[in-house]
Amino acid sequence: MKPTQALMGGGAKVPYPKHVWSPAGGWYAQPKNWRANTAVMIGVIVGVTAMAWSVSADREHRYKIPEPDRFAPSRYWSRQIKEHEAAQKAAGEGSS
Repeated sequence: MKPTQALMGGGAKVPYPKHVWSPAGGWYAQPKNWRANTAVMIGVIVGVTAMAWSVSADREHRYKIPEPDRFAPSRYWSRQIKEHEAAQKAAGEGSS
């Protein structure tokens, strides 16, 4: 063994009490269904994020509508901007 290897790696696992229960799985937990648990939690996080995004987009209100040639990411999901641009387009077609 090289002298530097003795200083690296942290050594063996520490002895731990087997009678202690933990909701997180205890020391060195590696549940057999970790992939399924991870997939479920990713789904939950995506669902909660989608609901929060939807509520935020519904409640969004702009006092100044962005100019038509300027980039505004919320232009794609903001109901107020969509309605304003549809009204502008209809007014532009009607006057021509």
